[in-house]
Order: sequence, then structure tokens, then C-alpha cells
Amino acid sequence: MPELPEVEVVRRGLERWVSGRVVADVRVLHPRAVRRHLAGGEDFGSRLAGHRVGPARRRGKYLWLPLADERTAVLAHLGMSGQLLVQPHDAPDEKHLRIRVRFADEQGTELRFVDQRTFGGLSVHDVTPDGLPDVIGHIARDPLDPLFDDAAFHAALHRRRTTVKRALLDQSLISGVGNIYADEALWRSRLHYDRPTAALTRPRTAELLGHVRDVMNAALAVGGTSFDSLYVNVNGESGYFDRSLDAYGREGEPCRRCGTPMRRRPWMNRSSYFCPRCQRPPRVAS
Repeated sequence: MPELPEVEVVRRGLERWVSGRVVADVRVLHPRAVRRHLAGGEDFGSRLAGHRVGPARRRGKYLWLPLADERTAVLAHLGMSGQLLVQPHDAPDEKHLRIRVRFADEQGTELRFVDQRTFGGLSVHDVTPDGLPDVIGHIARDPLDPLFDDAAFHAALHRRRTTVKRALLDQSLISGVGNIYADEALWRSRLHYDRPTAALTRPRTAELLGHVRDVMNAALAVGGTSFDSLYVNVNGESGYFDRSLDAYGREGEPCRRCGTPMRRRPWMNRSSYFCPRCQRPPRVAS
């Protein structure tokens, strides 16, 4: 699943090309693309038709388009391969085109949801008083949100009694961080992924959050991280941050800080990449 920088790149594209336009009609071409909209594809289309799309919004990895009635929103689940593309009306259909949204104007472009693996989809939901789709009301603010509370995050780390990478991936504590940017921030912080959060002092937590923000802003500046053609912006362009990664995917390559070969370890059905010298594992109590 794409992380905060990749989703933010898509949000900015939707803000430019889709927000403010009125939906004319919607065609659902594959039922799995609206499986989270329990009323089905026909209802999904009717809930959008005739409505003006509000400013695109995001919290962490979650992206949505409010409708002008301010009571509902279209939530996008990009999954492993979902793409929201703005294409000319006459552009050939993509092989894995799942949903087509056309607008009541003369701009000549439409919004397409393309999803090779069909893990993603679109759905309409009521919104909370804070403006979030109700199904993601439990998601914490992300570290780039001006209202993110650093002190509250540090206190939560100590209450949870967990390990630092688990905490970074806990979307109820801090949203938007996934496996790639967790490994990058931990490498910059010289923290092992299994370090207990109870051992983190307030300055160490502040340093870690600073590196999380720095690596995400650096990724945003170059369009996010794209290892293949599946993660693209609304114009179908890939990001280039994969060329700047210091930890993720660099097993056996020299650490950019000390030259020690980087290691990879299985971790929660994923992998963790780290430097065994710069990021020493915590001591195990006897």
C-alpha cells in the first residue's frame, strides 16, 4: 500500500484536476472496485452524479473527495496497485480500468480508477463532524499535519509498551508511515526496529519524529517512491525517491554512514532493513 508521500502526490493531482468539477455520470466496470460500497455499483454512481467535488483531502495513507453536500465523501482505497488517473476522454482504456467518472464541463478529461490486482476500490461514506469519512474516524493525524501532537505521541509510546517500528506503523498512533519510511527514519535516527518504546526519552522521540518528517518531505519533493509502474501520480508519472533510499531494499550494500553491509530481517510478514553497526539491537534481559 502506498505511504503518505505517494498518497499526497495523488491528492495534489486531484486537487488540481478534479476538485470543483460536477460529476455527470459514473460507470463501474468491475464489481470488486466498489465492494466496500455495500449498496453496489448502481447506488455508488447515483450518489455521485450531479454533485460537485470538493477539495481533495488526506489523512495519513487515506485519501478522499468530499462531495459538495458536505455530508458524504468518496473514499479511495488504493490497495497494492490502485491508480487514480486523469485522462482525456478519447484516451484508450487501460487494461485494468475499473471505474470511469465523467464530468459536466468542457475540460475534456475524466477520472479513471485503474487497479491491476483489484485490492483497492472507491466507496461513499458519511463524514464525521471533523470532515473524515466515518470508517477512518479512528485514524490518527499524520506527522505532517500541523495539529499533530508530538508530546501526546511520546506519552502514547510509553503507554503502549511496544517496539519502535511497531509504533510507527500503528495508524491509531501516527498515520501515514509504512514499511519503507519507517526503515528510512529509523536508519537516520540510528535506532534498531526492535528498540522498546519505553526506552525512548522525549528528546529521542522528538529526533525520530524529525527524521520521519524529513524523509517524507524529501520523498514528496521528487514525487514519492515508485519501485514499478503501479505507483504513479494522476498523470501516470512515477516518483524517484527510490534512488535516494538509505536503508530500504539495500541488503548487502554498504551503509552510507559507516560502510557496514546492510542487513534484512523478516518482520511481521514484511522485511526490516538496517545497519547492524549503526542500529544495534537492544540488549536482551537475562
